[in-house]
Amino acid sequence: MKFQTLEVWQLSYGLSCSIYQQTKDMRDWGFRDQITRSGLSVPSNIAEGIERQGAKEQIQFLYIAKASLAELMTQLMIGTEIGYLDAVFVDEKLQIAERISAMLAGLINSIKSRSR
Repeated sequence: MKFQTLEVWQLSYGLSCSIYQQTKDMRDWGFRDQITRSGLSVPSNIAEGIERQGAKEQIQFLYIAKASLAELMTQLMIGTEIGYLDAVFVDEKLQIAERISAMLAGLINSIKSRSR
């Protein structure tokens, strides 16, 4: 299975790219660095997990992706609260993130079932 063909990877890839685009002119480099790193971590860990051989390793990296996604969601909410990010943009991205989270949970469960 190629990670690029997974809808969950495609959605997280797009989410990461949109975070970079939205924050490219942000002057708070600390915030920008943190939010782009957590966004970048999601598709990166999905890709790395899918490319691993054993189910245990695959699941471990998918859980890391899920945790990074929660971190990103928190940063998006904080970004809105402090006036860095547009609320409409954040609401849209949070909906996508919720979908990614559910898809990751399903993929993890599928790998667990397959490896039994």
